[in-house]
Amino acid sequence: MLNILLSDTTFKNIRDYIYDKSGIYISDTKKYLIENRLSRILLDNNLNSFEDYLKVLKFNSNAHELTRLFDAITTNETFFFREEQQLTTLIDHVLPPLLKNNNRSSKLKIWSAACSTGEEPYTIAMMLMEQRLTTQHFEIHASDISEAVLASAKKAVYNSYSVRNIPDSYLNKYFVSAGDSFNLKSTIKNSVHFRKINLIDEKSMRSIRGFDVIFCRNVLIYFDTKAKQKVVSNLYNSLNPGGYLIIGSSESLHSITRAFRPSIINKVIMYQKV
Repeated sequence: MLNILLSDTTFKNIRDYIYDKSGIYISDTKKYLIENRLSRILLDNNLNSFEDYLKVLKFNSNAHELTRLFDAITTNETFFFREEQQLTTLIDHVLPPLLKNNNRSSKLKIWSAACSTGEEPYTIAMMLMEQRLTTQHFEIHASDISEAVLASAKKAVYNSYSVRNIPDSYLNKYFVSAGDSFNLKSTIKNSVHFRKINLIDEKSMRSIRGFDVIFCRNVLIYFDTKAKQKVVSNLYNSLNPGGYLIIGSSESLHSITRAFRPSIINKVIMYQKV
């Protein structure tokens, strides 16, 4: 590993660049994280300093370099059936009225924003299929800013940590074990549509509309207030009237926006577009 120090000034400049491009705010206490994670990129690019790397980003930047930057700084820890009560509330209480809507002329549309390696949207797909629903009844879209995690999500090969909360009935029905890995079956893999989306990029967000439910869990914690407001506004525009936004159980929209109506359903807070 390179033994190159990241100066405070350059760290702040790189942090500002990351914030401008992604809305992700990196605090002063995370300087070490940036130094460690970007050192590999410096080595691969034969760069001698973080200052040179910043110049590459700003003046010789291409999609590949920006993608590598996002892949390096984002944390992608997730697993199947995470915050399960939110998921069961969706299935048992939120979706039935939407599915019974006599005016519905199209499929139920669900979006897993910042889906990481795919555990969340695939969990939703399995739970819907357990309700005897098929892709004739629903569409599941999933997105992330990192191309690396999207590639992993599309492969749908998981380790024991990712599947540790999956009920045995689901694991036996929807996965094939291969040594220490668990391969998701194609019936579930093919039910989720993945794409790269930057949640603060209005142009990117305008391309994804008409959703009944959006999951954006444990994502807003990476943004400051200004960026949170922008992201939530973009998500609001992507929802159908009456649609629901589901954020992490430890998160709140209280100080961010009043555009949503919070509803407590089965002890779970759901934010509804009114």
